[in-house]
Amino acid sequence: MTDSSSVSITRRGLLRAFAATTLVAAPTFSNAAGFLRGAGDIRRIRMYSGRTGERLDTIYWIEGDYIKDAVKEVNKFMRDWRTDGVKTMDLRTIDIMAASHNMLDISEPYMLLSGYRSPETNAMLRSRSRGVAKNSLHMKGQAADLRLSSRSVSQMARAAAACRAGGVGRYSGSNFVHMDCGPVRTWGR
Repeated sequence: MTDSSSVSITRRGLLRAFAATTLVAAPTFSNAAGFLRGAGDIRRIRMYSGRTGERLDTIYWIEGDYIKDAVKEVNKFMRDWRTDGVKTMDLRTIDIMAASHNMLDISEPYMLLSGYRSPETNAMLRSRSRGVAKNSLHMKGQAADLRLSSRSVSQMARAAAACRAGGVGRYSGSNFVHMDCGPVRTWGR
């Protein structure tokens, strides 16, 4: 007969073990607002960069705790590829991205077009396009421009807007969606 008080495996410990071996699949959430309030045990982000050829598929949050090493990996992945500058990304933006991805019910990773932008990169892009804000949230690590081949700009933007947690810009002509953790607002077509 086994004494149950001697068992030291907790649910949290078991989840961490599974996450460490990448055997856990991210659950699909039917409600992004609930997801952002903490409903759900695991948050996962999947992206690739056409600029650097890098891929990222990581569980960065388990049962209310951000995983420090995974967050560092996300920060490095979302760096300004032009300058190699890394900024600590605002985790609210990552949460919006993950919640939106889950609502779209796909396994395809996001293509990251732009995460953090150095002031120099932002100024250069601003000189080429009127659509780049002078005080862009990209420079604060609070925004991402993303694309999916299996979903339209409208579908992606609707999912992000359903989070009611930040800004969502539709750039149909360039085939990407901007997501940020700034004030709730939408723009573009």
